[in-house]
Amino acid sequence: MKRIARWMLSMFPRTWLQHIANMLLPFLDVWYRGNRFTDPINGKSYRRFLPYGYVNIRPNVLSPGTLSLERHRLIWLYLQRKTNFFKSPKKVLHMAPEKAFLTQLKKMRHLDYVSCDLESPLADVKADICDLPFADASFDWILCNHVLEHIPNDTKAMQELYRVLKPGGKALLQVPIDINRTVTFEDDSITDKAARTKIFGQYDHVRVYGIDYFNKLRSIGFEVDELQFTTSLNAEERLRYGVVENEYIPVCIRPMEGQK
Repeated sequence: MKRIARWMLSMFPRTWLQHIANMLLPFLDVWYRGNRFTDPINGKSYRRFLPYGYVNIRPNVLSPGTLSLERHRLIWLYLQRKTNFFKSPKKVLHMAPEKAFLTQLKKMRHLDYVSCDLESPLADVKADICDLPFADASFDWILCNHVLEHIPNDTKAMQELYRVLKPGGKALLQVPIDINRTVTFEDDSITDKAARTKIFGQYDHVRVYGIDYFNKLRSIGFEVDELQFTTSLNAEERLRYGVVENEYIPVCIRPMEGQK
């Protein structure tokens, strides 16, 4: 299975693979049903998750029911267990919408849900994250998952996300973080795709974030909780939900006026 996944990733563009996966999803959802793993996003259980990875193929990662990865399931569990996201009315901005979230969130009538991306055909609004077409203080929640590592001017993107978030609102601004790196690394002189993939994890990543990422968010104005939500899960839950033990969820709050 790993060899097949690696071959498909090398032979087909990611957009094609996403299209193929969407067509196969109903079949995979039924075929892989079982009791060992559970996807909290759709509440269904499977005998295994599918392998996935861009550089290193990881086993038991991709949910056959929602196409969620480890980080998606971790965020969903956090929203379920630690917030009122699924209970009270709120306006939500979802940047670069992942199908794993979008399909479920669109069904929720208590949410005023807006998805946004410059290129994605899934997005409601086509816009640059560095120049968002929304009024100041428009959203109660922002979901922005593994986006900023693709953005050359991430400072401007963070400023725009801060601007459109309501005072007291929360933004989950998750990125891949190298916890052994103190300072974020960028090098535009590396142009070879294979070299960029090796160094940055994907050829279209423009940086490798270090733990200074959190202070950069604070410099924009956010209050930041460096949340490692997996510490609240026991070993059996981490295995069942297929989540990574050291994954961070940066929970970013725009302070209320007068509290800055």
